[in-house]
Amino acid sequence: MAAKIKKGDKVIVLTGRDKGKTGDVLNINPADKRAVVQGVNLVKRHTRATQTEEGGIFTKEAPIHLSNIALVDPKENKATRVGFVVKDGEKKRVAKRSGEVIDG
Repeated sequence: MAAKIKKGDKVIVLTGRDKGKTGDVLNINPADKRAVVQGVNLVKRHTRATQTEEGGIFTKEAPIHLSNIALVDPKENKATRVGFVVKDGEKKRVAKRSGEVIDG
């Protein structure tokens, strides 16, 4: 199955404490159905100092489930579902809201 959300896509959070926030997908894990989105689902990690690194409290993005995010429509800047269309022998992702082709 083709991926509906890919690394580098702009997405919006649909549910949870970060509802309404947007960000770019940094990493995707299809096996766990989770994605890491820049600036969303921030958690604090308390890290012990090692010989090479300082210790302290660091903030980083935690993975968020794919069902809680949606692609942002390139035309309307709102959440959209993703469809597929074959043009010139190539399969392309299409925003269902506006019909706009997402990649190339």
